[in-house]
Amino acid sequence: MPPPSDIVKVAIEWPGANAQLMEIDQVSVHWSLSGSEQFALRYADGPQLYITDDVYNSSQYTTWFLSMLLLLSRQLLDRIQSHGIDARLEALKELAKLSADPTFATEFISMEGIGTLARLVESECCTLTLVCSLLSFGEMLAFTLTAFLELMDHGIVSWDLISLSFIKQIAGYVNQPMVDVSILQRSLAILESMVLNSHSLYHRVAQEITVGQLIGHLQVSNQEIQTYAIALINALFLKAPEDRRQVSTVPAHQHTGRHVIRGNRPIKAEMAHQLYVLQVLTFNLLEERMMTKMDPSDQAQRDIIFELRRIAFDGENDPSGTEKRKAMYTKDYKMLGFTNHVNPAMDFTQTPPGMLALDNMLYLAKLHQDTYIRIVLENSSREDKHECPFGRCAIELTRMLCEILQVGELPNEGCNDYHPMFFTHDRAWEEFFCVCIQLLNKTWKEMRATAEDFNKVMQVVREQITRTLAMKPSSLDQLKGKLRGLSYSEILRLRQSERMSQDDFQSPPIIELRERIQPEILELIKQQRLNRLCEGSCFRKLGNRRRQEKFWFCRLSLNHKVLHYGDLDESPQGEVPFELLTDKIPVSDIKSVVTGKDCPHMKEKSALKQNKEVLEQAFSILYDPDENLNFVAPNKYEYCIWTDGLCALLGREMGSDLTRSDLDTLISMEMKLRLLDLENITIPEAPPPVPKEPSTYNFTYNYG
Repeated sequence: MPPPSDIVKVAIEWPGANAQLMEIDQVSVHWSLSGSEQFALRYADGPQLYITDDVYNSSQYTTWFLSMLLLLSRQLLDRIQSHGIDARLEALKELAKLSADPTFATEFISMEGIGTLARLVESECCTLTLVCSLLSFGEMLAFTLTAFLELMDHGIVSWDLISLSFIKQIAGYVNQPMVDVSILQRSLAILESMVLNSHSLYHRVAQEITVGQLIGHLQVSNQEIQTYAIALINALFLKAPEDRRQVSTVPAHQHTGRHVIRGNRPIKAEMAHQLYVLQVLTFNLLEERMMTKMDPSDQAQRDIIFELRRIAFDGENDPSGTEKRKAMYTKDYKMLGFTNHVNPAMDFTQTPPGMLALDNMLYLAKLHQDTYIRIVLENSSREDKHECPFGRCAIELTRMLCEILQVGELPNEGCNDYHPMFFTHDRAWEEFFCVCIQLLNKTWKEMRATAEDFNKVMQVVREQITRTLAMKPSSLDQLKGKLRGLSYSEILRLRQSERMSQDDFQSPPIIELRERIQPEILELIKQQRLNRLCEGSCFRKLGNRRRQEKFWFCRLSLNHKVLHYGDLDESPQGEVPFELLTDKIPVSDIKSVVTGKDCPHMKEKSALKQNKEVLEQAFSILYDPDENLNFVAPNKYEYCIWTDGLCALLGREMGSDLTRSDLDTLISMEMKLRLLDLENITIPEAPPPVPKEPSTYNFTYNYG
C-alpha cells in the first residue's frame, strides 16, 4: 500500500552522525520561508535539492524545510546535552552559527533551548573554564554564550525570565581577572542587553557589577574589550536613579580619557559611538542645575552672588563681608554686569540656564580668580557704552553652550560626534566655560561693541566656538590655540569668502537664466541618483545593540527595472554582485515610498525606533501585495540618495535637502561659467527699450 500523499521521506544529515530517513507530515506544520539559502533537503531516492527563493511560494518545500529545522533543533539539543566533549563542542559551534536565523531560533526556543543553554552556563562544567587548562571548555562556553545572545537578540522571549544564578555566573566572568577575551566580550554584551531590556534586571546586574570593576577593563590594550566595557557603563548610567548617576559616570569619564583617548590608537566606529554616548550622558548631569530656577528668598543662593561681588571688589581680607546693606551693593552689581542691579538673583530665574550659569561664574571666580577680576575691572573702567556686561554675558554664554552641546538631549543611535578634549579634564565643562568667557570678552573688544551690539557679539562667539569644535581639538590647550586663530577679523574674512562663493544675483535676467538651466541640472541630479542606486548601499539591521552588527545590501539593476537585496555577514568593501542578492522587487510593483513616522517599522514603540536620528533616516518601500521593505540609512547622505532615487524611479519630484543643495551648487557653477564673459559688466534690471520706428526707410541701400 503506498504511503499517504501528505507524507514524504527526507534524508537528514548532520556532523558526527549517520544520515537518517525521516517521514515528514506536510499537513501538520505551516511555515514562512526565511534565510533559505543556508539549508538544503535531499530526497531519499533522488538528487540533492536546495531550497532557494525560486521555490518561495511552494508550500511543499517550505513544509519540508520547517520539518528539517524541527529535526535539526532536536538533534542539536540532544548533542549539546551529550557527555562527549568533542560532540558537544561541535554542536555548540553549529548552534552559534544557526542561532542568527530567526526561523531556526523560533523552533529552537520552542523546545526550551534557552533554558538548556542557561543551565549549561550555570553548570560546573562551564565554570571549569576559569581553572581548567583544556581549550575545549573555554570554546564550549564562548559558543554557548554566543548562541544564547543570538537567540535572545531576536526578541522572541523576555529577558525578565533570566534567573539570578545565571546573572551571577555571567557577572563572575566579568569580575574574574584572567578570563578568556572571547568569554569576557560576550559576558559584557549579555549584561548590557539585560540592563537595556529590563528594568528589574538592571537592579540585579547593578548588585553584581560596579562601575569600579568595569573601569579595570578600560585599562587593557584590547579596544574591543574597552568598547564593551564603556557600552555596559553607559547602559548602567541610563537606567540608574538620578542620585547615583554622578557617582557612576565621573570616574568612568576620567579613566576613559586616560586609557582610551590618550592611547594613541585609531578609534573605531563603535568605540567612537560609545564615547559620544558617554559624553552626552556626562553633559546631561548638568540638566538638573540648568532647569533649576534661583529662589530669590534663599539666603544660601544669594550668598553666592555676595561672594562674586566680594571676590571682585573687596579682596580676601575685607572684614565688612556681607554685612553691608543690599542697597549699597547696587553700584557693584551694575559693574558686575547684572541686568537687575537691585536684585541680581532675578537674573537666574529663567531656565535654561538657571543655576548652572551661577555655578559657572562661581567656578571662574574661585578657580581662575585673576582672570575673573581682570574681566570685571577691565570692563568697569571702560566707557559705559562699551563695557562688556560680565553677568549678562556669562548667563547667555551658558545658555549657548548648553544648546551647542545639546545638554539634556538623549544620544542619537549611530552618531560618533564626540570631542576628545572633554575627556582630558576632570572639570571639562567648567574649564570650557572659562575659556569661552575670555573669548567673549576678547571678541567684544575687537568688535568695539556697545550694549546694542550684544546679540551680534553672541552670534560671532557662537560661530567661533562651533567652527573650533568642528576641528576636534584634542585638549583644552589646543582649543585655546584654535580660538586665538579665529579672531573677529578672521570670522569676517571667512564670511566674505563664503558669500563670494554663493550666487547672490537677484536681477530678473539672472532669475530667468536660472529657470532655463534648472531642468537640465535636475535631470543631471536624477541620473546621478539612479547611478548611485545601481552601485547599491549597505544597511545595518535595526535593533541590533551589540557590536556584532548584521548587514544587508540593496542595489538597483542596470536597466532600472528591479531592486535586488539580500543579507550579508559583514559590511562589504565595494559593490556586491547581483548573484549574491537573492531577493528582488520589480520596480513596477512599487506602490509608494514613505518616510519617518509613516514607515511600518517606525510605528512600533521601542526605545531604538523612537530615536530622533533613526526616525529621520528611516524609509520604506510599499509594494504588491501589501508588502514592504524597510530601510534605515547609515547617514543623512545615503537617506537623501535613496529617497531621491526611488522618487525618480516612480516619476516623482526629488525633494530632499541634498537635492536642493546640489541644485543650488550646480546652478551657481553653471551660471558663473555662462556669465564669465560679462565679468565687471553691470547687468541691467530690465532689457533696453525697443526704439521707435523710423519716419522713413529711405536709408536702405540697394546692392543690386
